[in-house]
Amino acid sequence: MRIFVTGGAGYIGSILVKKLIENGYNTTVLDLFLFGDKGLSDIIDDKHLRIVKGDVRTYDPALIRGHDVIVDLAAISQPDPLYKIDEKLFHEINYLAPIRTASIASKYNVERYIFTSTCSVYGFRDGLIDESSEPMPLENYAKSKYMAECDILAMKKLNKIILRLATVYGYSPKMRFDLVVNAMTLTLFKDKKIRVGRPGIQIRPVVHIKDVVDSIVKIIEAPLDLVNGEIFNVGSDEQNYRIIDLANEIFKALGKEPVIEFYGEPDTRSYIVSFKKIQNILKFKYKYTVADGVKEVYSALEDGIIRDEPWTKVIDWWYTITAKEIIKPLGMKEG
Repeated sequence: MRIFVTGGAGYIGSILVKKLIENGYNTTVLDLFLFGDKGLSDIIDDKHLRIVKGDVRTYDPALIRGHDVIVDLAAISQPDPLYKIDEKLFHEINYLAPIRTASIASKYNVERYIFTSTCSVYGFRDGLIDESSEPMPLENYAKSKYMAECDILAMKKLNKIILRLATVYGYSPKMRFDLVVNAMTLTLFKDKKIRVGRPGIQIRPVVHIKDVVDSIVKIIEAPLDLVNGEIFNVGSDEQNYRIIDLANEIFKALGKEPVIEFYGEPDTRSYIVSFKKIQNILKFKYKYTVADGVKEVYSALEDGIIRDEPWTKVIDWWYTITAKEIIKPLGMKEG
């Protein structure tokens, strides 16, 4: 089996690609390496791996010919609260690029196209949310993902699966410290305390990066008739956490004295997500806990394997590279 991964050198991609290589899959990575190549440096010479430096908006469609599966990870993978990134660029990368890739997949009869979306498409609301709940995306990242979902699902000739991920945590060689568990762990490492947005009772679903990767592999290997055209939430019911409880879980995992600093205006908005569907249909069982992820990240910080570097915060780094015009809108056309 041949697998094509966009954004394969990123936070999730670098862990996924290693797993695919371990499983013996011939894997092509398409990445522009705006965040560096550290994520794949230890497998760069593997015979099962082909790396293509390229832009998801402009790569040669022929690259996809002969692949059985596409995993589409490439994105500006965080909201832009200050709207400092050109809206056209955001739209091109998060909406037009996946539509382009999905269309190419359909043209070349790729067996399955897997699009990674986000549980943020649901917005904030009361009650338990599942895949049948009406999305209410509130910010540009979630809106762009939901727009792409809708158009991908409407492609009749395409075998497609949508994965809505909870907020991911855990160690990756292409580390991110702008995700809630990882950010708290870094703050504890640097400042001996954790900062929590008031009042701390707001609930968010989280998921370990290795569970995300295992769920993608499960989707790749599942019978097509079980997954084609389906949306799956990826996370675990047990890891719908109040933010204050996440902080306390981190202190407990590391054996540290709890020191919490509250900040900001109170925000009680929550969303609680059900992850029963992927467990029931694919018999997928989650293995990793917040404690597991925190220990991995903290240990890597202590050992100097990862550091608080500019590229570990997605939006801040995008602000930097767009200000330098390293990447710009291309004027991609709709449709």
